Amino acid sequence: MHGSHRTRARESLRETCRRMAYCFAMIRQASSFMTVFSTVRFSARDWRGHGYMIPILLAGGATAGAVALVAYLLWPTWSANGLSTPERLPISVGGAVFNVPAAAIRMNVQRHSGPQERIDLAFGFPSLDPPEAPKHVTAETVDEAQPIDRIFVSISAHHDALAPDARLRTIYPRYLEQTSTPLEDGLTMRAFRNSTPYNGEDLFFADTPGLTARCSRESATPGMCLSERRIDGADLTFRFPRAWLAQWRDVANAMDRLTVQLHGSKG
Repeated sequence: MHGSHRTRARESLRETCRRMAYCFAMIRQASSFMTVFSTVRFSARDWRGHGYMIPILLAGGATAGAVALVAYLLWPTWSANGLSTPERLPISVGGAVFNVPAAAIRMNVQRHSGPQERIDLAFGFPSLDPPEAPKHVTAETVDEAQPIDRIFVSISAHHDALAPDARLRTIYPRYLEQTSTPLEDGLTMRAFRNSTPYNGEDLFFADTPGLTARCSRESATPGMCLSERRIDGADLTFRFPRAWLAQWRDVANAMDRLTVQLHGSKG
């Protein structure tokens, strides 16, 4: 991918050099044209009135034409697509290298290769392709609820913070209700107690495929779920609507697939 970009850049540079050489030849011809008319002006001493202005005007017109031709020939002709961002970018977060689709990066400032502290991504669900551009919102449609059709992924350096699985074993049990609620298809829910840091949330978990998600409850806004996993020095945080738990197996498999696509392992 990078090689094709360099090839296009070299071809553009060669074309520019050829055009510059042609332009310099045109300027030399214009200069010769001015010299001829200057000689005519000084040799025709018997001219009267403003007759001597004709050669000057003609020479000036030729020079202006040559300058316009230079501007036209040297104007860049390559498009932005020719040197656009590669389809996938190698990005290092917390020392872990991820192969990230450029179109999935949500912030333009993060759309470059190399080390970064954090990157924010979005993928369509269930396709897991980079999402299309947001739909244009008008005054007539601003109040219409737009369904969430994508899964969001944040990758950030953890700096030795408590790992997600350690938080599940040592922190969450302090704030959870004692009883759990089995749900359909092997999913289990356990509510967080009121007056705790996780008030208004529930913990969902399953074994096959593995899933652990902390979800806010439905209210004036749709409930959202958060699922975390660690890869070397980076934490991956997945966010998706709570309503998707009706197909939780598909969601769990999608997170596994995305982790493999981005890093090559399930974490």
